[in-house]
Amino acid sequence: MFAHGATGAIPLYALAENARRAKLGLSLEEYRLEIGRLFAPFSAVAAANPHAAAPTERSAEELATVTERNRIVAEPYTRMTVARDQVNQAAAIVLCSAELARSLGVPEERWVHIHGVTAATERKLSNRPDISANPASIASVEAALAMAGKQMDDMAYLDFYSCFAIPVFNQMDHFGLAADDPRGLTLTGGLPFFGGAGNNYSAHAICEAVDRVRKDAGSYALVGANGGWMSKYATGIYSTEPADWSGAGRFEALPLADEGVPAASEIPAMATVETYTINRSKHGAVAVFVARDAQGHRVIGNADLADAATAKAFEEGQPFGLELQLQADDNGRVLGRLT
Repeated sequence: MFAHGATGAIPLYALAENARRAKLGLSLEEYRLEIGRLFAPFSAVAAANPHAAAPTERSAEELATVTERNRIVAEPYTRMTVARDQVNQAAAIVLCSAELARSLGVPEERWVHIHGVTAATERKLSNRPDISANPASIASVEAALAMAGKQMDDMAYLDFYSCFAIPVFNQMDHFGLAADDPRGLTLTGGLPFFGGAGNNYSAHAICEAVDRVRKDAGSYALVGANGGWMSKYATGIYSTEPADWSGAGRFEALPLADEGVPAASEIPAMATVETYTINRSKHGAVAVFVARDAQGHRVIGNADLADAATAKAFEEGQPFGLELQLQADDNGRVLGRLT
């Protein structure tokens, strides 16, 4: 994927996002509005957070509308709906045993207990049977809830890692959560609005979770932390209610999923598009696609935007299911165009 221009988080997540869009049968404009509806409440939380990097409330329409200030960075993402990681933020978490807390004189009403922690690792993006899905993240959340003896409905406070919409959508789709869930889906305002210095974001979410359950004794908070290209996920559940760690059974590293869809061993003559994105920059547009050959093997390539018919299909946002003729370009990369 890197060789074909999917060289960072934005285009790689965009590939997963467009795969979900294809399943839903939505146009680019419709799906951008879905992202806007998800993230508008996040921006409202950030607007009320004194620690947020971008404390401005935005409407769904404002987030979804393409403008000079809100340009497309990689289809379907506008600039305002991607993680804001170039920030100067820090958070700290102090962990200790109950015995040490007592010896230090920490009042018990300030204690927050960890009721479950899980960690899971996902297949490589190009190997996943469904590029839009992240089953490892679902397994992590479900295992943490089971460890705590709780259900999603028991969580008073939620923070799902929100570098992009798709990790949040995965949780919503599985657990039947709505963008306007009265609990909210973020405690900070999320990465596009609160910020978050790389993987340090979840430390801020945990700090917020601790503060909320301290003020609401007996309640439970869930924090979901994502890393890589939906490559790994960890979940923590917190409450002022005591948790029994005597059996040391409050942490679980889930097994790595088996490898899924294999890569094609050589460039096939034809392949069918599963998903795509178009990187847009001052240097021009680069269309990256993921496709399957006749044997069901995966192929990564660039759409030939110099070909009018191919460019039209990709620019209009509906290349899904189209068959491309493939060949190697002068640099050895796969180039695809409509037959």
